[in-house]
Amino acid sequence: MEEKNLAIVTTGYKSRPADCLLAQETAERLGIPFVKRRHISYEDLRVQYGALFVLVVKKGGLRLETSDGELFFHPNMAHVRVRELGRGQKDHMVEAMGIGEGDTVLDCTLGLGADSITASFIAGERGKVTALEKSPLIYEIVRHGLAHFSAGNYDLHAAMRRVEVRRADYEDFLRTLPDDSYDVVYFDPMFRHPLKDSVQLAPLRLLAESAPVSLSAVAEACRVARRRVVLKENSRSLEFARLGFSHIAGGKYSPVHYGVLDV
Repeated sequence: MEEKNLAIVTTGYKSRPADCLLAQETAERLGIPFVKRRHISYEDLRVQYGALFVLVVKKGGLRLETSDGELFFHPNMAHVRVRELGRGQKDHMVEAMGIGEGDTVLDCTLGLGADSITASFIAGERGKVTALEKSPLIYEIVRHGLAHFSAGNYDLHAAMRRVEVRRADYEDFLRTLPDDSYDVVYFDPMFRHPLKDSVQLAPLRLLAESAPVSLSAVAEACRVARRRVVLKENSRSLEFARLGFSHIAGGKYSPVHYGVLDV
């Protein structure tokens, strides 16, 4: 989807000078129009400018108005996972990755960032998490959120700030990397068959890469990973078998499982 032709940037009704400046800078980075709000509704702005999406800068944050709801950054589940990990509880993704302090992770599919934040918490200051996002709008919203969202929990705050976000197609990016660049390479594509309780992800699905992970991408990931390649999918997914992930990890009754390839 060529989002640059389908979105505009504006502000809330009561915009501060800082919001106007951020909106203008964001529009320039994305190469899309900045439109002064002037108390016009989002729907009227969409019609007037022929835009599917309206990116709104409000109180220093970025929110995307879509036909399926609002898309914005919030650490939500990452907050819960970091808290539980800090208490010594297990996390299925962390176990599937097999990571610890000082490890490096390439998250090929950033999305809203919960998995990257969780991995960053485990990797710590000596580790590194690089997260890739192909969608310009998702990238901008989550990049800004990771850099500016104020989390009350210091561990969560530090983990968010350490995530290095890059706008890139993961298969193209993988090809540029030398062998054994990261300890773990991770894929969390949009599920072929969405979970029934994932309604809150509907706006994300409008923008995220919909193509399935390719065999060539997995081959590149195996070359780039020093230890392991991990694929997150619906527990009933046939993608694990198609892509050669014979070892499956995750909770027995969990709707999500992780395919693991040791390299």
